[in-house]
Amino acid sequence: MVDNLARVDDYNDSELEVVINEAPVKWCSVSLSEMINRGKRLEASVFDVDAKQAWNLINSNKFSVVPIGGKNGLSNSYTCGRFKRVWVTKSEFPIFQPSSIVDVKPSPDGYISKKTKVDIDSLRVHKGQILLTCSGTIGKVAMVSNTLDNAVFSHDLLRIDCKNPVDSGYLYAYLKSKIGNKILITNRYGAVITHIESEHLSSVPIPNAPNEIKEKIHNLIVHSYELRDASNALIDEATKLLIDELHLPPIEDFDAKYYQKNVPVETFNVKLSEMNGRADASYHVPIVNAIVEHMKKYAEKVTTISDERISSDVILPGRFKRVYVEDGFGKVFIGGKQLYELDPSNKKFLSLAHHEKRITQQLELHENMILITCSGTVGKVALVGKQWENWTANQHIIRVVPANREIAGYISIFLSTDYGHELIKRFIYGSVVDEIDDNHVRQIAIPILKNKKVQEKINNLALEANEKRFEAYKFEQEAIKILEEKVIYAK
Repeated sequence: MVDNLARVDDYNDSELEVVINEAPVKWCSVSLSEMINRGKRLEASVFDVDAKQAWNLINSNKFSVVPIGGKNGLSNSYTCGRFKRVWVTKSEFPIFQPSSIVDVKPSPDGYISKKTKVDIDSLRVHKGQILLTCSGTIGKVAMVSNTLDNAVFSHDLLRIDCKNPVDSGYLYAYLKSKIGNKILITNRYGAVITHIESEHLSSVPIPNAPNEIKEKIHNLIVHSYELRDASNALIDEATKLLIDELHLPPIEDFDAKYYQKNVPVETFNVKLSEMNGRADASYHVPIVNAIVEHMKKYAEKVTTISDERISSDVILPGRFKRVYVEDGFGKVFIGGKQLYELDPSNKKFLSLAHHEKRITQQLELHENMILITCSGTVGKVALVGKQWENWTANQHIIRVVPANREIAGYISIFLSTDYGHELIKRFIYGSVVDEIDDNHVRQIAIPILKNKKVQEKINNLALEANEKRFEAYKFEQEAIKILEEKVIYAK
């Protein structure tokens, strides 16, 4: 029997009384051969109890069980061969990394040259396919919709084609569910799989539910992805409106005033009066001044995030020792890597008993907050949707509390552009890990448009996009709920 009660390490405040609800006890039987194969270890942590129970649950399912892949399975799958990439600044071949498949609006990792020795068309993914990360962080899953249709991905991504189109949404929901994902990334003894090949799917079981259930789940997932596509189109429309209103040229076309052009090292002059206490060259890069000066020509005013018309608060949580608990016994806790996901994978749960005050004052997320990553990868921007209401995020994310709903979407659109990203990046400091803080965010320049109707439309488009993402989230959750109630746990 395995004791799974939540434990709390010693904490600095000896007077703090920590009350954590008791989670259900998890248990499993372990054969002598398994114990010997694991180095004669007797600790429960060596054996993944959840994985073993998941396998037992599916194998004893009320419906017949079939493999996900293989000759008798629901699908065929493949990965592409390795190749050496020839990177270029810009080309007609943007390439995406596998980790970006879970982003609502993925952006390419870079561009490869047509001289790259690979059949580039063979790297493309196609609408209706299921994509699965198969190395590194394995088990992330996505369905290809209009947003990624025909996009080029690197070799280390499993492409899955269902033999029956209706099975694609059903299989996606299964791999997205806790039980299905646990089975995917472990073997029947509970050992974690470190790499997934096509052949692995022929040994992964899935209940073969009736077509009526499959079709219902499939339609919900397809509709969820249609809403994500629609939200991305709204974001693109809002971004174009902003760029057109400010007459912003492509970021690479800005005439940054360098001291000497066409030389290996970028050089420029900075007046002592403009140092602002910063001697690092990255703070003074000419493109930042070029963007700000350009915006001043076409905007009513260029102000900063700290302007009371823009924000009411900027919050940078302090560092703290985290106490995690089981699902259902704390607040959802996410990090910067998950900021672009609709339903973040690998969520953790923060103890309410231990962190209630900090959660309320610093960590909790609320609809229309603008989130900016401030450590490591600096400058990722997200607008909090209803699905993240009352969730929490770590101290590596700064929260901008908008002055009101009428400006929240506009702020997120501007900061998400290439121009907003440059204005954020200028504040980066740190020799090893890039950092910015809340004081830097307050100083970020932001334009107020002359045409108030255009600014209002940009804002409304961003809010509408977030509403569609919330609807997409609900449809996906409904599909997974039906899968769990009607298939996985059905009696």
